Amino acid sequence: MEVIVLKEGYCRDGDAEGHFKASGTITLIKGEHHNVLVDTGSPWDTGILITELARQDMAPNDIHYVVCTHGHSDHVGNLNLFLQSTHIVGYDIAFKDDYQDFEFKEVNKGEQIVVQDTGKSYEIEDNIEVIPTPGHMHHDVSVIVRNTQHRTVVVAGDLFESAEDDNIWQKNSENLEMQEQSRQRVLQIADFIIPGHGPGFKVPKPN
Repeated sequence: MEVIVLKEGYCRDGDAEGHFKASGTITLIKGEHHNVLVDTGSPWDTGILITELARQDMAPNDIHYVVCTHGHSDHVGNLNLFLQSTHIVGYDIAFKDDYQDFEFKEVNKGEQIVVQDTGKSYEIEDNIEVIPTPGHMHHDVSVIVRNTQHRTVVVAGDLFESAEDDNIWQKNSENLEMQEQSRQRVLQIADFIIPGHGPGFKVPKPN
């Protein structure tokens, strides 16, 4: 099991006119039976993505699953490269025009999305699963990779913008309460988190 960051994302302060620089992290997971790409970057990352896959002796057709943690353009911009892969984009799971009916969420009578108590997950293989982590957007997912150098890694997309995002994630959140619940859930699961816009970081654990 290997988790390899092919491109580290970033988010840089904006200017007086409201422009800012941002680019999403692209992560490769080499599982026991499947190769999984988490987030594909923006359309301007195509060359970087192909080059970094080649450094791993891989091409787009070697990827079995592509997981996009949410639908922002810097995370889904190269889905078209992976025509032999199963695509998991938010809560949608599809291969070509064949969609799998899988419920990551429950919906109450008020149409509010509620994460199930058990955190219903989609298992790619024994040690790789996709879980619902809504909040940044309503259909966000994260990928759990277990037993990687005796630790659990969570590739979290923009559930965590970066290691020190306390003053950032709230302003980009579609649902603050839901995202806080998802963040706490992942902090309990993970030994190491790969965020959407910064280097990976260790999760402090109580003694």
